[in-house]
Amino acid sequence: MPLSAVHETLISHGLLPPKTLTVAVTEACNQRCAHCWKSAGTGEPACRIPAGTLCEILGEFRALGGEGVRFTGGEPLCHPQWLELLRFAVAEGFGAVSLQTNGVLLDEGRVAALAGIDFPGLSIQVSLDGATAATHDLVRGEGAFLGVMRGMEQLARGGLISRVSIFCTEMRHNLEEIPALLALAESLGVTSVTTGMLVSCGRAAGGALVRPPEPSQYLGLLQRYRDDASFRELYRRVGRVAALEWGNCSEPRGGACNFLENPYLTARGVLYPCVLCHADPYSVEGVLEKGLAAAIVEGAPIWSELLAVSRRRPDEIADCRECGERLTCAGGCLGRAWGSFGDIMAPDDRCAVRREIARHKAR
Repeated sequence: MPLSAVHETLISHGLLPPKTLTVAVTEACNQRCAHCWKSAGTGEPACRIPAGTLCEILGEFRALGGEGVRFTGGEPLCHPQWLELLRFAVAEGFGAVSLQTNGVLLDEGRVAALAGIDFPGLSIQVSLDGATAATHDLVRGEGAFLGVMRGMEQLARGGLISRVSIFCTEMRHNLEEIPALLALAESLGVTSVTTGMLVSCGRAAGGALVRPPEPSQYLGLLQRYRDDASFRELYRRVGRVAALEWGNCSEPRGGACNFLENPYLTARGVLYPCVLCHADPYSVEGVLEKGLAAAIVEGAPIWSELLAVSRRRPDEIADCRECGERLTCAGGCLGRAWGSFGDIMAPDDRCAVRREIARHKAR
């Protein structure tokens, strides 16, 4: 299919071309996390994308103007050709190539292989869900914290710590540890920690073990940010927590979600318009067989409908119409709404938190 036809199709449907492709290269995982979206590591036969097939897809994406690729899973290091895939992405000319890992499999040999890529656009995102073993291991299993700390040590020894960022899922049992997590990250030499609220889907759906934080917990974190100068400076150096950013934001968001800029491809060959929007009615199947360009053309009409829905959310969701934050929130994330409630016209699952933060700001 001519590349010009793909771009013309997107333009005709009012869509922006994709910039960064997130690929779940395998469903296999060495952990069985209680908060996993995709229920990876179940012990069932795990799908993985054949290396040759994925290289063809990455080549298509680069030819379409793709700028970056993120390799995730499952655990991407469980894919037998993970290194070949990273090297191919670099050779294709992507400006940014990211490996998203739980860190446990980062032994001396794998880190040496990563260091051998020698590409300034390579980044490594490590999942760390607490500043202590008790907190992290509660959701990832006994020994997980020790394993990721060993992985971080190997990254430091291999000269890669400057490429590392940390991602933490905000949960009820770990939110109070965010200040300690930022301090731990800085002590390890990591300069970027991003956190995001748990989405109650996958294994986390209806679970008693892991739950989203209470609004009062976020207010406590925001108050500490305002009262504690040392934490405030640490946060400015290292952290990015959505709730704290909301607490300091007053600019309108404007427009609507640009979801197609960050599409997500599963190990089974299903393409979703966004890494956060796993709504099957808005997906395209069979991508491994039909190719990425054909899948994007097929998906354009339904993604155009989804874009229209996104634009209507602030006006059609009753809670949004009456909310003073509707301009800065713009209806929130429809992907999170789908994941939490199975309804793209439901409020964002962080709605109560945003409202409480808005009230706190107004005092």
